[in-house]
Amino acid sequence: MTSSNDASASPALPYQARGSLKGRTILMSGGSRGIGLAIATRAARDGANIVIMAKTGEPHPKLEGTVFTAAEQLEAAGGQALPLVGDVRNDGDVAAAVAAAVERFGGIDVVINNASAIDLSRTDAIDMKRYDLMQDINVRGTFLLSKLALPALRNSNNAHILTLSPPLNLDPKWAGMHLAYTMAKYGMSLTTLGLAEELKNDGVSVNSLWPCTLIDTAAIRNMPGGAQIVQAARGPEIMADAAHAVLTGSIRTADSGGSASKTGNFYTDEQVLRAAGVSDFRPYSLGAPEEKLMPDIFL
Repeated sequence: MTSSNDASASPALPYQARGSLKGRTILMSGGSRGIGLAIATRAARDGANIVIMAKTGEPHPKLEGTVFTAAEQLEAAGGQALPLVGDVRNDGDVAAAVAAAVERFGGIDVVINNASAIDLSRTDAIDMKRYDLMQDINVRGTFLLSKLALPALRNSNNAHILTLSPPLNLDPKWAGMHLAYTMAKYGMSLTTLGLAEELKNDGVSVNSLWPCTLIDTAAIRNMPGGAQIVQAARGPEIMADAAHAVLTGSIRTADSGGSASKTGNFYTDEQVLRAAGVSDFRPYSLGAPEEKLMPDIFL
């Protein structure tokens, strides 16, 4: 299992939490491995309740971890976990996950839209099955999970929707490099933009979070040359700490990119953690000097 699957075993990191997710209930799409599992594990260390809905009920031939092994890790970290095998593309699965979260834990405080598909092919190379997959998981799945959780979120005193999607950047560079994927990720970000405005008087904060650098995950390690590529990455713990800071309000009174609002923000991990008091990001990397880290896309 790669470092992306074990956030709880990371060395001492510079982020000092100012709040806690203890007792709060999080519903996450995906999360059986990678960044999602790291975020969930960080919340579990506070004593959060975490409902994970992911497709991986049986071991993947190339990627370690299932929704059930993820739940074991979360409970070992100190949280309560409810693993659910489901597909964010399926209306019934999503509705059942929302109902199960409310039945098991009495409500939902946080929705994390983590599930995402990626294909960086150019327009003439991508087949429409892959295009549809990205639209269905990234855009429709994010919209659907957020939509169906709204009644429960409105009943929470600390409601938040956090989506792992990039800032909306209309520089033609990003559309020109991988149009299909760009549209799918920007669709997630448009959901953040629209829901933040729609829910601004409902007590539900809606934000997006995106990494500044490549993040080490099992999926990247399994790509051709992936073991070498991730040497220029940071561990998923940086995203876990940044998500924790956003969800606990640790950046409310700090500089959050010129915005004092708790909602409608497109945060980066570095921006959030700087606002939470972190100045040295070297402990998050896999050893490469800061100037040698590979930047993530869309920034």
